[in-house]
Amino acid sequence: MTGPGNAAGAPLVMNGVTVDSAPRVSVERPLVDSTPDCHAAFVVLEREIALLLRRSRAIQGRLAGQLHADLDGAAYGLLVLLDDAGPLRASDVVARLGLDKSTVSRQVASLVALGLVDRAADPDDGRAQVLSTSPEGHRRLSQLRDARRERWEADLAGWETTDVATLAQLLGRLNRLGEEREAEATRS
Repeated sequence: MTGPGNAAGAPLVMNGVTVDSAPRVSVERPLVDSTPDCHAAFVVLEREIALLLRRSRAIQGRLAGQLHADLDGAAYGLLVLLDDAGPLRASDVVARLGLDKSTVSRQVASLVALGLVDRAADPDDGRAQVLSTSPEGHRRLSQLRDARRERWEADLAGWETTDVATLAQLLGRLNRLGEEREAEATRS
């Protein structure tokens, strides 16, 4: 075990695992009031995104259940993708979600059986199928999204509109960066 006293700013290493010893920075204390410590800012960012992702997975499961009692939480993300970007070929869904073909196939079969997704022959390649949200799937998803948006509006009612817009813009930038990284990984 290596302690923090070994070198100025050196990380703590316990059982071969580096433990970030940066002090916890409260998210309530704005980092923008003063020049933030670069490392501490990234520590807070990582923690907050990890929390957001954990909550997102839990919420996705609940939303799936609200959409249809038999809908799996993982298939909910596929349905949202098809509603936002569809119609798509199954191979495009695999690439965009970063899932293996068998997982996507299983989720698509479930969504089709529940009447939430339609399959059709690809007009450009008769061997392939094009997937799209069914009218019923789109209707249910739209109702759920409207309710979620209303919840966001209620939860963030005390925020300045410019803060909400800035958060949306920054999240968009972060998502584009993630998309670029994923595209690089698939090219490699």
